[in-house]
Amino acid sequence: MHILTDPLRRLRAWLLAPVLTASARSGGPRPTAESQLLLALQYRQLRHARAPLPGLRDVGFRVYSESDEDGILHYIFSLIGTTNRVLVDIGASKLEGSNTANLLINHAWTGLLIDGHPQRVKDLQDFYGACPDTRNYPPKCVSSWVTAENVNDVLRSAGIEGEIDLLTIDIDGIDYWLWRAIDVVRPRVVVVEYQCILGPHRSVSVPYRPDFKATFDGPYATYNSASLAAFVKLGRTKGYRLVGCQRYRYNGFFVRDDLGRPELPEVSAEECFTHPFPQWAMATFLDRVKDREWVEV
Repeated sequence: MHILTDPLRRLRAWLLAPVLTASARSGGPRPTAESQLLLALQYRQLRHARAPLPGLRDVGFRVYSESDEDGILHYIFSLIGTTNRVLVDIGASKLEGSNTANLLINHAWTGLLIDGHPQRVKDLQDFYGACPDTRNYPPKCVSSWVTAENVNDVLRSAGIEGEIDLLTIDIDGIDYWLWRAIDVVRPRVVVVEYQCILGPHRSVSVPYRPDFKATFDGPYATYNSASLAAFVKLGRTKGYRLVGCQRYRYNGFFVRDDLGRPELPEVSAEECFTHPFPQWAMATFLDRVKDREWVEV
């Protein structure tokens, strides 16, 4: 338990003012690289002063990500630091909605972007090859239909092995089986998109098939991926703990157990279902897919 003196309370309020402003920003200017560097220094100053740190729900902001994932990742790495600033993004898709674009463009990261759609990969290659912040050493962009059988070979062929800072998986399909299969890299942080309509308790995934394709109900993927409980269970076997989720509660953030304690404590799966969105999604879609094939894991 932290006992705050008045000076620490004032320090925390002063340091967090820009954080709360960034968190509340929606539809306004994107946080700049400069403002993000300032935020990182402020987070570290809070930690140094032993003042209570904000929770993940208080630090999110969007630069390129779908919602507030950019701010959450920035916060996590501000606290645990980086090693080589190498990332792997499986299911990179487009620039807008990317969990990794902010790191590549504004924070000098490098790495590997993988997507199964050749045109999307070409668009990413064209963008990063021309962007002033990345054109001298753009990330590798690979078009590949990734499976549990080939994922390690795809990473190895791109020269990605050993410890990396970030792995993100979002392919709307066999996401669980990919993370389970990956052993050529040892990421410090992992981000996965889970199927929130399954609720916080069931540990299930879609069955493994290399050619699996998601079922969509309007814009929402409803038969795909795995429950958060399944990812939590898998993460524990690999040495990771769940530290939180993004605003709408369908992207989970996992930190390796040797990092970020006690600043990034483990949270329960139930804590990632408090927003109205997963409640609405469960009420709307669960009956439509509950009789599909879900595998206990």
